[in-house]
Amino acid sequence: MGMRFRTRARRKLRFIHTRLKEWRMIAWGLLSTEHPVLAHVIPIRRCNLSCTYCNEFDDFSKPVPLEEMLRRVDRLAQLGATIITQSGGEPLLHPDLDRIIARVRSHGALAGMITNGYLLTQERIERLNRAGLEHLQISIDNAMPDETSKKSLKVLDQKLVLLSEHAEFQVNINSVLGCGIRFPEDALKVARRALELGFTSTIGVLHDGNGQLKPLSGKEQEIFEEVMELGKRSYSRFNEFQHNIARGKANEWRCRSGARYLYICEDGLVHWCSQQRGYPGIPLMEYTLADFRREFNTAKPCAPHCTVSCSQQVAMLDNWRAPQALRPRPAAVAKAGNLVQLTGAGASEHD
Repeated sequence: MGMRFRTRARRKLRFIHTRLKEWRMIAWGLLSTEHPVLAHVIPIRRCNLSCTYCNEFDDFSKPVPLEEMLRRVDRLAQLGATIITQSGGEPLLHPDLDRIIARVRSHGALAGMITNGYLLTQERIERLNRAGLEHLQISIDNAMPDETSKKSLKVLDQKLVLLSEHAEFQVNINSVLGCGIRFPEDALKVARRALELGFTSTIGVLHDGNGQLKPLSGKEQEIFEEVMELGKRSYSRFNEFQHNIARGKANEWRCRSGARYLYICEDGLVHWCSQQRGYPGIPLMEYTLADFRREFNTAKPCAPHCTVSCSQQVAMLDNWRAPQALRPRPAAVAKAGNLVQLTGAGASEHD
């Protein structure tokens, strides 16, 4: 009982500290446009699962060497990144993840992670506490595992209980609707369980296998709205972005990927996002202010039907300013189109 009390006390203190950092991040983001707000870094492309909708993993890649990961974190800090999130693949497969997270914190940036949760144990959670992790997100796709996804509430519930008992960092549980999800009611079960355990709850919409956005059915839209209401503390209550996605409608917004949002793949290249890998495709260590300014002012042809919500969240800081007059360079667009479609976006854990 005493250990749980101490964990809750530390969690509360870290929560207050994290909230203060988030408000400073927003203030700085509004005052200055020439630094990244959020960076997703891939320490390993390999994953221990193989969800059929996901295009962000393989089953063979080796971890990026620790020294290289530390160099990338240092470079992001030099560029002024305020949130640095470890993603994948499955980041918990990296043997030196704790040291990478600690390096993020040493620069004063917010440290986040996106994981499927399978490898979490009490000991692993406590190591993440010591490393200084501040945000963790798990996407849970269904109540029972099926051929589409093994990330089910049945399998992961005990992991969630461990997080509720031992995690000092904030935990968000993301439920999903859309292509490949057989029982949309499962999203409600996941959201309610998340809130019951004291976590925040969000919901995402999956694309089909061709990377195209499809509207949700009437029943799915009802469930979507109910989950959104349950998770009303989420940023999405401030705009219609997620609601339009659920209805299959285009969004008008100014995507600042390649500038305010950076996606750094395992090869150390900067991309617009996980779904548009290939552009600009410049090594992070060579990324300059000129590259940043160009991407800030470049209109992204994939933006209207994008569901990568982390990119859209960041763009909220700048949607009101700097109309995007530039277009992607033709050669670069062709390169990106050979990797992941520029006219749509594939399914992602970041949706």
